[in-house]
Amino acid sequence: MPAIKDITVTKPTEEQIAVCEQWPIWTSDPSKFDWEYTQTETCLIIEGKVTVSGWGESPESVTFGAGDLVVFPTGLKCAWNVEQAVKKHYNFS
Repeated sequence: MPAIKDITVTKPTEEQIAVCEQWPIWTSDPSKFDWEYTQTETCLIIEGKVTVSGWGESPESVTFGAGDLVVFPTGLKCAWNVEQAVKKHYNFS
């Protein structure tokens, strides 16, 4: 099963940004919720700050924000903490 360490966070190239800008947009006010990925999600964070951690007692976490390209693997179970209202382009594959 994928873990938090399997999330990739990078700075996208101009070409990657151009592709991402064609995708739908998702927004969320500050909140906390659990999520399970049934598909791989790639997203470009436009605004905000999020910390994602493992379910249960897992001490692992990753924080990302505006300008980051983030890939969540299929099968990942995690808890989202939207620290600052987030706006992102997203694509499932």
